[in-house]
Amino acid sequence: MDARAGTVGIAGFGRFGRSLGELMAEAGIEVRAFDPHTPVPEPFAAASLAALVRASQVVVLAVPVPALEAVIAEGSAILTGRHLVLDVASVKMKPVEIFDRHLAGRVPWAATHPLFGPASLSRRERPLRVVVCPNDRHPAAVDAATRLYTRLGCQVQIQNAESHDREMARTHALGFLIAKAFIDLGIGSEPASVPPSFRGIAATIESVREDAGHLFTAILSDNPFAAEARRAFLDELARLDAELAHPPARTEASVEGGFPIPDFGDRSPDLVEVRDLIDDVDRRLVDLLVQRHDLSKRAGHIKHRDGRPVRDPVREDALLEERAGWARGGGLDVDGTLTVFKAILDQSRAYQLTPDGKAS
Repeated sequence: MDARAGTVGIAGFGRFGRSLGELMAEAGIEVRAFDPHTPVPEPFAAASLAALVRASQVVVLAVPVPALEAVIAEGSAILTGRHLVLDVASVKMKPVEIFDRHLAGRVPWAATHPLFGPASLSRRERPLRVVVCPNDRHPAAVDAATRLYTRLGCQVQIQNAESHDREMARTHALGFLIAKAFIDLGIGSEPASVPPSFRGIAATIESVREDAGHLFTAILSDNPFAAEARRAFLDELARLDAELAHPPARTEASVEGGFPIPDFGDRSPDLVEVRDLIDDVDRRLVDLLVQRHDLSKRAGHIKHRDGRPVRDPVREDALLEERAGWARGGGLDVDGTLTVFKAILDQSRAYQLTPDGKAS
């Protein structure tokens, strides 16, 4: 089984299915798609699920978990041993059970969970990570799924379905639960006085806000371990609330013992802290340059597809003028800032001019 060959058919062309299809197309993979509820642009559209299956060697089920059973039941009659069937659900035990019941040993399948969504794909966040569950019935399918995701630039982690769902219940599900509570309380926009400690929470809130509603339901309801994790979390909140309402007496020793002061030797603690912060900022700058590089590659792909030239002088002039305004508003040296952005633009054009997306 070779995931490098043939067409990938995506059943379900919602926000994630469309984004995954674009990612595959950028990797040079031929993509077809079908969705009875969402228009699929030509020439990618298949007339029906049956037509999609017949035209594809790999079939990716990008449908909500509640719809998975019906789609598999409909497609199982025409799926054969030459196919590879994957799901992309956020829970894994339920898809594994459905696959095992409908496809068993007859059709190669693998349960997978891309740990990214449409928002992170559109922002070109990296690295992209994917969980692929082992499958004793079809070990070659697991290998093929791993090769396919690796071709897309993903880091693949092999993890069994139960372990995945337990871990997601304590991380993914609780993260969505907290963010949803903030949203329902009307908290989420970042006021001017927000402390840095809230920015990470704000990013999580925005991520949940951008995701489809059925994903929240799947994560909190379809994961068999989510209810237990939710109750444990709420119990801990209740305990903390009671402790804050009736705080124990604190001694001077207990207060000091909780926050020991680090020993920096002869170095200035203030200078160590500042240098550490500078290192952190520089790391984030490099990460952002990597993200911009990926966006430039995507822009080059679109320009090549649409027959547009790489260089757009009007766009570049407007971009530099806007960045100059940002620099001026932030109290930065405008000429120095523009020098940086001109170098970034030069590098971006180089990425777009070379076929492999690497600077020459």
